[in-house]
Amino acid sequence: MKEMEPFNLLVSHEEAEEIILSKIQPIDRTESVTLSDAVNRVLSEDIIADSSVPPFDRAAMDGYAVIAEDTYDAGDREVLLELDGVIHAGEVSDIEITRGHCIQIATGSPKPSGADAVVMVEYTEKQGNRVLITRPVYPGANISKLGEDIKKGDVVLPRGVFLTPAKIGAIAALGRTKVEVYQKPKVSVIATGTEIVQPGEPLHPGQIYDVNSFTLEAILKKNGADVQRYPVITDDPKQLRNGIESALEADIVVLSGGSSVGERDLLAGILEDMGQVLFHGVQIKPGKPTLFGTIRGKAVFGMPGFPTSCLSNAHIFLVPAIRKMARLPSNPERTIIAKMGKRIVSSSGRKQFLTVRLENGNAYPAFKHSGAITSMAQADGYVMLPVNLDVIEEGEEIEVILLN
Repeated sequence: MKEMEPFNLLVSHEEAEEIILSKIQPIDRTESVTLSDAVNRVLSEDIIADSSVPPFDRAAMDGYAVIAEDTYDAGDREVLLELDGVIHAGEVSDIEITRGHCIQIATGSPKPSGADAVVMVEYTEKQGNRVLITRPVYPGANISKLGEDIKKGDVVLPRGVFLTPAKIGAIAALGRTKVEVYQKPKVSVIATGTEIVQPGEPLHPGQIYDVNSFTLEAILKKNGADVQRYPVITDDPKQLRNGIESALEADIVVLSGGSSVGERDLLAGILEDMGQVLFHGVQIKPGKPTLFGTIRGKAVFGMPGFPTSCLSNAHIFLVPAIRKMARLPSNPERTIIAKMGKRIVSSSGRKQFLTVRLENGNAYPAFKHSGAITSMAQADGYVMLPVNLDVIEEGEEIEVILLN
């Protein structure tokens, strides 16, 4: 039986981040997806316009297509133009506008021949078959020119762009139905531990339901990964080794549990046998028993078994790694300034990520212990306490890093 051993030299939070990101490379694989499935994906091709947008000169407002010179005296004297017809949205008119005449036009409709401006309907008054113009316009007024938005041959969106709804709209304007994007990283998630049971199964004395693989799956999917969640593996070296071997079909393997130094914490030894352990133990609280290494060039994360530690470290270490691999923009931290609602004493000797809930501008500790999932579920954010900080007084202003 494996004996309990203390952690070796702990790496700092910053060292752990640097080691992880140095081993993560962006995905090169690509795939074709429909525009409906393209939101929050990353382009792997330049989008080049094969036509202009708009494809013709069109009205930018509801109103009357006119020859601008006919309106120059409007407001100083009565300007009445003969109404020659109506162009509804989607229609094209063969009427040619001549001096002293106009045509009613809807927003987006092609400009009729002869017209060089549109008078907004608000500045007109229809009088039978004539239209009173109350304000002058200049040539080109309220008309969107052919190619004004996009010219044929333009690079509308370059490779590597993160596809927001507005960018998808720009692609749709070109008539495209599909785009080439980078594939999502594939991640295998495995919960380990003889005491861990799948939700839905009966609990026996000493057992608990699997929390970590579901929270890890959710956070990975939210940050651009395709996730395969494996069945729980017991604390058996052969099963764990076989499970890791199967999981290596993915780009990254994430395990929870088994990364500490107890008798049944087997992961470090197995990872050392199969590949390389790059660090085991981080100088943070919660989450000290975090492990990272590689097997055949693929990153393997060993996350703490306690739910709060596991989820906290997923935000700190796993999210930046997945987003780099998925070519997604880094997640900018959103912070607010709050006042500490309670005196906090830190004696851990490690950088501490203290979860807090916010009430009326005050931050109150949400952390109970590493095994309590509500420490994260009821938290609005966390406060980062440096190693050398011993006390935060009640009422002291602090920076809260928001979780959502």
